[in-house]
Amino acid sequence: MGLPFTDHRKDPAAWAQALGISREAIELHLASDVLDLHVDSFIWTRILGYDLTKRHTPGPLNAAFARQADIPRLREAGVTGAIWVITTNPARPSESRAHAFARNIERLRNELRRAPEDVAIVRNVREYREARREDKHAAFIGIQGGNALDHAPDGSALDLIPDDLVLRVTLVHLSTSALGTTSSPLGVGGDDGLTTRGKDFVRALNARKIFVDLAHISRKGFFDALAVHDRSQPVLVTHTGVTGVTPHWRNLDDEQLRAVAALGGTVGVMYQSSFLGDPTFSGRLSSIVAHLAHIVDVVGEDHASLGSDWDGMIVPPVDMRTCLELPRLVQAMLDRGWSDTRVQKILGGNFLRVVEALRG
Repeated sequence: MGLPFTDHRKDPAAWAQALGISREAIELHLASDVLDLHVDSFIWTRILGYDLTKRHTPGPLNAAFARQADIPRLREAGVTGAIWVITTNPARPSESRAHAFARNIERLRNELRRAPEDVAIVRNVREYREARREDKHAAFIGIQGGNALDHAPDGSALDLIPDDLVLRVTLVHLSTSALGTTSSPLGVGGDDGLTTRGKDFVRALNARKIFVDLAHISRKGFFDALAVHDRSQPVLVTHTGVTGVTPHWRNLDDEQLRAVAALGGTVGVMYQSSFLGDPTFSGRLSSIVAHLAHIVDVVGEDHASLGSDWDGMIVPPVDMRTCLELPRLVQAMLDRGWSDTRVQKILGGNFLRVVEALRG
């Protein structure tokens, strides 16, 4: 027996009424591939034992920082797939980080396997499509912080990834590492970009057909990575904002957007209100759409995606506190006069195109 959740496909009109949006938006959402490039809920499983198979409430903080997603709610929200992330603890010694990663990937797999009727772990578009046919949520796996596997300079630590299961690796996170410099103000020193080891790591990821994710990296590191990246492979930026709307250390500028598009990649817009230019506790989902619109204006509708960062210590907009309100984002895109085709590309079509280009 599968996990309990409300299947809104049975009564889309009721869901539209509950969310205060049009039935058109609901039906478009339900008819789409809806994929999230960055879900961080597993970090709370590791820290607090957060049960991914249990339906959680927003809690006393109204989903500020956590309690924004879990498998039952993602199923109910019509999220057909996502990259579930294993975040690296930079405080561990390098070899210890690799051992921790090996334990965590097995733990995440076991957590997802607890819901076999609702979730399928996938590595490519073919497996995603099979999960869709079986009416399951397709779980890709990613690493946040390439220093999980940086202790071997030749990239051989990537052999710890079982069955080529990891789809993407974010090179750096909130701290500078042996691979390169973070964009975060928590990084110390200047922007030294990508190290020699970092450049070798990019080449090793390319060889394994694992996406290089350029979220969180410094601007110099971003272009250092692209300088050695296999030009035949697309690149990802899974969760970010854009400086063309909101100047911020976490966001990409137009030159960076063009560089991602030139390789056929896509950029996922995240939902942290302050990164999008709003007050932390009173953001609006219209700001997410503004960042998506800027990407579309600069590089076209084929390079914009969704990368929520659900449960990654973010404070989402007040009108989309959890994944259950996601169709309101569809309504906001339609309200801009965007075509169904554009909306469906952003919801998941662009990401699937990019994954298929790399892995089939």
